Amino acid sequence: MKHITLLVPKGAILGSVEGPRQVFTEVNKLLKSMGKPAMFQLQLAGLTREVTVAGGIYTVYTDVLAQDISKTDLIIIPALDGEMPSALEMNRAFMPWIIEQYQKGAEVASLCVGAFLLASTGLVNGRKCATHWMAANDFRRMFPEVQLVEDRIITDEQGIYSSGGAFSYLNLVLYLIEKFVGREIAVLMSKAFQIDIERRSQSPFVIFNGQKDHEDDLIKKAQEFIEANYQEKITVDELASMFYLGRRNLERRFKKATSNTVMEYIQRVKVEAAKMRLETSRENVNEVMYSVGYSDTKAFRTTFKKITGISPLEYRNKYNKEVAQISVN
Repeated sequence: MKHITLLVPKGAILGSVEGPRQVFTEVNKLLKSMGKPAMFQLQLAGLTREVTVAGGIYTVYTDVLAQDISKTDLIIIPALDGEMPSALEMNRAFMPWIIEQYQKGAEVASLCVGAFLLASTGLVNGRKCATHWMAANDFRRMFPEVQLVEDRIITDEQGIYSSGGAFSYLNLVLYLIEKFVGREIAVLMSKAFQIDIERRSQSPFVIFNGQKDHEDDLIKKAQEFIEANYQEKITVDELASMFYLGRRNLERRFKKATSNTVMEYIQRVKVEAAKMRLETSRENVNEVMYSVGYSDTKAFRTTFKKITGISPLEYRNKYNKEVAQISVN
């Protein structure tokens, strides 16, 4: 039997506590109905026996204090609410305990922005980690030594797991169920809770806003120029000349400030504009392609799919209101 410690941090998002608890509990019920022994012993663990969550709206009564658990098999860190520095400070006492348990052989999984608490332990330094795409810029700034994979829903790094944003944590829960109990039970849980078990990317949901929370004013001007002129063909050499920088110097400063190369930034701005047009206009894919400055159909489709995880046509069919209504009717 796997001992799961589901942490209840102060100010946790309630859904990411109750969601995993419910799914793991249902696995035990299902196994019992099949005449098999339960797989999971799950405990809610806090720094106190009563923990206020969701901005103080709810109180969770924990089963045990984390400090009283000498050994566990899997620690689950749910999402934290509010300003992250203060949320981490309130829950700092969890960090040495998580490190100690990992060193004893426990695995650790973070859900959504629970990745911030995981990263604060140092356990994912030099490793891949996922979090909510909306928190990506803050995460990179706070934990530059962690390899953030913004598009991923699940990471599995030597017994440390993380998930993408919001309810995509359920995909990580299914992944863990499949790993510990088997594919059959994971599929049954995906059907019971109506979770798309094969979803591995949060790219289709990402809204690219650029990374401007930095101090390099010249690079901000370069970003603003790209965003105002994305319909044109912009080259790195032209940008470097415009801002009186050598190409290598521009590339170095741009990457440091934005976490993107210049060409990646240009592509992401163009694709974000294309997404908006595919969602709201009646233009076909080729018309949208030309409107954002692409003339090569293959290059546009390849870049679009690389960034969003799906083709332009699939994106239009998924998010355009008129197309969706036609499908329903």
